[in-house]
Amino acid sequence: MEIEGRRREVVVSSLQFACSDDISTNVAAAERLVREAHAKGANIVLIQELFEGYYFCQAQREDFFQRAKPYKNHPTIARMQKLAKELGVVIPVSFFEEANTAHYNSIAIIDADGTDLGIYRKSHIPDGPGYQEKFYFNPGDTGFKVFQTKFAKIGVAICWDQWFPEAARAMVLQGAEILFYPTAIGSEPQDQGLDSRDHWRRVMQGHAGANVVPLVASNRIGKEVIETEHGPSQITFYGTSFIAGPTGEIVAEADDKSEAVLVAQFDLEKIKSKRQSWGVFRDRRPELYKVLLTMDGNI
Repeated sequence: MEIEGRRREVVVSSLQFACSDDISTNVAAAERLVREAHAKGANIVLIQELFEGYYFCQAQREDFFQRAKPYKNHPTIARMQKLAKELGVVIPVSFFEEANTAHYNSIAIIDADGTDLGIYRKSHIPDGPGYQEKFYFNPGDTGFKVFQTKFAKIGVAICWDQWFPEAARAMVLQGAEILFYPTAIGSEPQDQGLDSRDHWRRVMQGHAGANVVPLVASNRIGKEVIETEHGPSQITFYGTSFIAGPTGEIVAEADDKSEAVLVAQFDLEKIKSKRQSWGVFRDRRPELYKVLLTMDGNI
């Protein structure tokens, strides 16, 4: 039974757009869409992964390290802080971070008053054709985190992290009420017949359902060509950004070609009650999960 008056509603948004390789153009596009999301009532707005430019990890190129900037006084983060404060919205901001001799795929969480709540650094770093992130990024050292924003306690992970149920569970165990995953994923240069979009979505729908929390995924669209040492490499990003409800149901979705501003509203108190009564956290047996701390299943 829902208790009279106990409602805590939040409107989340997922953005989707094609990137050029010009920072100012992309940041302006992100700002335009954040404003559109705000006009639709959004409180928390997710922008896609590494939106300042092309997804450069198609190639292993020394000159692409010049794209990295320190977290402190980062110009795009500063601009989004001003925007967040003006609109009163929460904005996770993805960026390529330079930290002395280390480099990270990072995201800064900007609260609705413009306060920078801190960063998460991507934990799982892929390395395959077209997605050669290990050349650029150190494995993140922040651990999985949650951030108390004005509207909700949120967990934010990045792209390849979304394939790991342990990451989602770790964030919800720390109190995350909504999960957010900015992404850059599309075709596979080595196999144009491989289309992972349905698999990609189903895995995250499972995270939402298994943890009884809403989940927001933002992906880019468009064709991007990067010059590599072996010639041009091309990825067509498949978009299909979506918002899932707490049973894994899709409540808003984009197509694979169009710019989009998705929004959905959730009552976090109602979902909390559902999560508590469903028993998936009550009936956990952490003492039996030691095998998860191994690579080969041997304790």
